[in-house]
Amino acid sequence: MRVSLFVTCLGDRFFADAAADAVRLLRSLDVDVDFPKNQTCCGQPAWNAGHIPQAREMAAHTAAVFADSDYVVLPSGSCAAMLRCTYPRLLEAPVVAERSYELAEFLVDVLEITELGSGLEGRRLAYHHGCHALRELEVEEQPVRLLESAGAKIVPWEMDQECCGFGGLFAVKAPEVSIAMADRKLDTLPDVETVVSADGGCLLQLEGRARRRGVPIPFRPLASLLWEARSGRA
Repeated sequence: MRVSLFVTCLGDRFFADAAADAVRLLRSLDVDVDFPKNQTCCGQPAWNAGHIPQAREMAAHTAAVFADSDYVVLPSGSCAAMLRCTYPRLLEAPVVAERSYELAEFLVDVLEITELGSGLEGRRLAYHHGCHALRELEVEEQPVRLLESAGAKIVPWEMDQECCGFGGLFAVKAPEVSIAMADRKLDTLPDVETVVSADGGCLLQLEGRARRRGVPIPFRPLASLLWEARSGRA
C-alpha cells in the first residue's frame, strides 16, 4: 500500500512537526509513505470566496499530483473534506476524491487499527471536532477511539462539536462573531491539560483567542498526539 501525504497549507506553514509525526506514525504501521513535492493548496480558500475557476484549476492540479497514489492521507479534516466532498463538483473525473482520507479516519476505517499503543496513559484531553470532519466526512468516533485506547481520558465538553468560529474567510469578514464563537467554546472548556483537534484552522483560532485571554493551555494537532500514543514520546 502506498500512501501520499497531503500536508496542506496550514500544515506546511504552522504544523510541520505534526505533518512529520503523521509520516512517522504511518511508517511505524508498515505503510509506504511518500510526499509529492509539487503539491499546492487544495483550493478551499478560492472555493469559499466564490472564485470557482481558480478553485477548479487547483483541484485539477491536485488530482494530477496524486493520480498514482493508492491513498491520499491528510492531517486535516477540512482539506480532506474539500477533496472528498467538493472535488466531485469541480472535476469531471474526481478519482482522487474516492481515495482521500483524514488521518484518523484512514487508520480506523481503512487500516482497521483501533489501538496504537499506551503512550497517552493518564492524559486528560478535550477533543474539538472540526466542522468539516464531523459534518462532511462524518468522522466522530475514530479520533476519540484512538486516543482513549492509548490511555487518554477524553473529558466531556459540552461545546466539543460546536464551531470554533474560524471558517477561513468568515473570521476575516465577521471578526466580532468569530471571536464570540471562540469565547463561547473557551468559556465551557473543562479542566484538561491539552485540547486536541484534527483541524489546523480551529487550533489557530482557539489557541490565539486563549492566549489573548490568558488561558494557559496547549492546543495540539491530532497527528502529534497519535504519534505520542504510538511511540510513548511527548
